[in-house]
Amino acid sequence: MGEETLRKRRGEDNRKEDGQSIQSHEPQTMNLQKQAKLFLFPLHGICMIVGTIIGSGIFVSPKSVLANVGAVGPCLTIWAACGILATLGALCFAELGTMITKSGGEYPYLMEAFGPIPAFLFSWTSLLVTKPSSFAIICLSFAEYASAPFYPGCDPPPVVIKCLAAAAIVVITIVNSLSVKLGSYLQNFLTAAKMIIVTIIIVSGIVLLAQGKTENFKDSFKDSKVSVSSISLAFYNGLWAYDGWNQLNYITEELKNPYRNLPLSIIIGIPLVTVCYVLINISYFTVMTSTELLQSQAVAVTFGDRVLYPASWIVPLFVAFSTIGSANGTCFTAGRLVYVAGREGHMLKVLSYISVKRLTPAPAIIFYGAIAIIYIIPGDIDTLINYFSFAVWIFYGLTVLALIVMRFTRKELKRPIRIPIIIPVIVTLVSILLVLAPIISAPELAYLYCVLFILSGLIVYVLFVHFKFNWPQKISKPITMHLQMLLEVVPAEEVTE
Repeated sequence: MGEETLRKRRGEDNRKEDGQSIQSHEPQTMNLQKQAKLFLFPLHGICMIVGTIIGSGIFVSPKSVLANVGAVGPCLTIWAACGILATLGALCFAELGTMITKSGGEYPYLMEAFGPIPAFLFSWTSLLVTKPSSFAIICLSFAEYASAPFYPGCDPPPVVIKCLAAAAIVVITIVNSLSVKLGSYLQNFLTAAKMIIVTIIIVSGIVLLAQGKTENFKDSFKDSKVSVSSISLAFYNGLWAYDGWNQLNYITEELKNPYRNLPLSIIIGIPLVTVCYVLINISYFTVMTSTELLQSQAVAVTFGDRVLYPASWIVPLFVAFSTIGSANGTCFTAGRLVYVAGREGHMLKVLSYISVKRLTPAPAIIFYGAIAIIYIIPGDIDTLINYFSFAVWIFYGLTVLALIVMRFTRKELKRPIRIPIIIPVIVTLVSILLVLAPIISAPELAYLYCVLFILSGLIVYVLFVHFKFNWPQKISKPITMHLQMLLEVVPAEEVTE
């Protein structure tokens, strides 16, 4: 009864102001930040990092790193070095995240350092290329593992994999649209599930080492093929498995005490992942030679078949949990980027709206899921990874460069965390190398298409953001109104500094 009276009063107030009854359906603005201060404690932050990073990469792609360096010793070194680079990059993002406490990952940092154009190009590329393609890759990997037990002795049909991947995207999108807490609890559960399989593999490897299974580690640097291009490509594949180290920066506004919990989650979470990755690779090499590992289609499954015997079925099951958990973490954080870009006027305004009942950025998450489903249609994981990695390291390097620039241009900003300047310099130089290496060593048209797509964002920015043509607004206004009523969403409050 009280709610009905409140609605009537709100409608009367709106009619008094505008003289239009339609305004009675327009709810008050709301703020995404109000929803989540309750749920992201340090443990949740660590679970978000670990749960997002550990996905399908460590279970299916170690052979890509080994194929580029050719020997066990350099392979393990690359995995450790990738972890160090991810940690250094995350420390740079920790300074940025505590200096500019806005959600949206790289977006607000590029906006502060370089202005709206680079920030728009980042959101343009992220929303339409890097984030949806990453989501699609992870869900395709999940679908391959989940469908494999039903097709023993042969590969599952592509249509089954694609339909299952699309179903996974729909489920994850619905969960994260309905409730922040539900998405967080699901993430914690799936992180616990994936840590079980990680623990099983690591403990099995330690037991085998104790039993003397060390023959594959003798002369571990023999026959290695180390060059600038091979190391760079090995880093590319290794860093794909580590991708997600910057995920907490997408939800900075929702962190409880970000000045403490953001760096704490990074300092604990990423080194934990690094140790796990190195130990998992050591475990693989206790039962497989370099040649056998390179011939394996799914390294973790081969390991399970040789070590776990009758219980080997748990490997594809828990790897499926692992990949779906990584997909859930990616969806949870990437939806915030869409939300922030919409709030700044760089995307459709409705994408910045918040659900009245759920207090989630539902339009942004639904948009993100829809684009990811489009990427599933071609279904080529290798092409998607190359496309993703090239584009994402352009903006990683540019964002870390923004940290260096703001040390000189924005000295007045408070910096609760201040890392040595040499760290962002190293990360920037490595980013440049990672962007240039594949172009020099294995040039492909995909890289050119990616650059052209990024630059095409300039045309969109000039027409629709800078000049703000009226006709798109006239078209989008009734669409926005109907979407508001359908999804029950309202504009977000302005974030006060």
